[in-house]
Amino acid sequence: MLGAVATMALAFAACTGSQQPTTQLTASGLDPVKFDTVINGDSVKLYTLKNQNGLEACITNFGGRVVSLMVPDRDGKLVDVVLGYDNIAQYADAENFGSDFGASIGRYANRIKNGQFKVGDDTIQLPRNNFGHCLHGGPTGWQYKVYKAEQLDSATLKLVLISPDGDNNFPGEVKATVTYTLTADNALDIKMEAETDKTTIVNMTNHSYFNLNGTPTEPAMDMELYINADTFTPADSTFMPTGEVRDVTGTPMDFRTPHAIQDSLRMDDEQVKFGNGFDHNWILNTKGDDTQVCASLYSPKTGIFLEAYTNEPGIQVYTGNFQGIDGEEAKVRKGGVKYPQRPSVCLESQKYPNSPNVAEWPSPYLNPGEKYYSHLVFKFSVK
Repeated sequence: MLGAVATMALAFAACTGSQQPTTQLTASGLDPVKFDTVINGDSVKLYTLKNQNGLEACITNFGGRVVSLMVPDRDGKLVDVVLGYDNIAQYADAENFGSDFGASIGRYANRIKNGQFKVGDDTIQLPRNNFGHCLHGGPTGWQYKVYKAEQLDSATLKLVLISPDGDNNFPGEVKATVTYTLTADNALDIKMEAETDKTTIVNMTNHSYFNLNGTPTEPAMDMELYINADTFTPADSTFMPTGEVRDVTGTPMDFRTPHAIQDSLRMDDEQVKFGNGFDHNWILNTKGDDTQVCASLYSPKTGIFLEAYTNEPGIQVYTGNFQGIDGEEAKVRKGGVKYPQRPSVCLESQKYPNSPNVAEWPSPYLNPGEKYYSHLVFKFSVK
């Protein structure tokens, strides 16, 4: 899917990489040599961030992906809390191993109905790569692009991507910047910014798959989820929001009191059935205030507690419903393990899915001279 140039570059890197001297592994056990390559003429590497408390985040500039994130459990032991692969070849092989593991998603995270939206009187037709809709910017969205990387200090990585006019048929050249910082209070702070030279739409997010239990070989639906939202946007059987806003009261979508996700996985509920679990957008009560907790996740097994903060109006919560099934169970992941169904939870801050086509929802349009800014923080502690 990435083309012959990428395939040849990866093959070359695999051959030459075996001749390189052994490098020091990261705290998560990653070998940086396995990420050192060239894709479509752009250099790809693994970057390691650390804070003064010993937290470690490993990020590749291929797709701006968080590859591993080591945080302490209640006993002080470092645990890798995100899913993924341990080599660049699998991340780049979209046809056989394609995933959004840890990615900086763009140009438009989530779904756009029928892959269509309007700019003025013009109807833009995007690739339709998910049940007739455009998902995560199309089949070659930013998760499959190489960002230019600059490590500003031991705890900060700046990534820049120039998305050309017509990229997956989106109008306008967009300069996107993603800045990852491991903060002193044990948070992974993610700032996403963009500018354009033509009116377009932008909706960026981070797509990390969290397993706070430290056991990705087992389902993780015993993790306790909290969502600071009174309403959500129901979806149809193609995962597309209907345009309705619905109260969570009395439904499995009510996570205003933290509880184990598995307690609400009721397949007799139409919304849960349509999503094969949870894969929905909640309308946040925080209303753009990134000092308030918008969602949280807790592992009773490890004591690891994750709080999410964002300035975005919505959050998509996905419970790994299609991992470990339909051929996915055969894929070997990071650490040589295979993932079961629902081994993780994604907390994707966002404009609502299909928001270009629902006038009443927060607008994703970006005009020349304007600056897009999206802030997402994952803060870790123990309890």
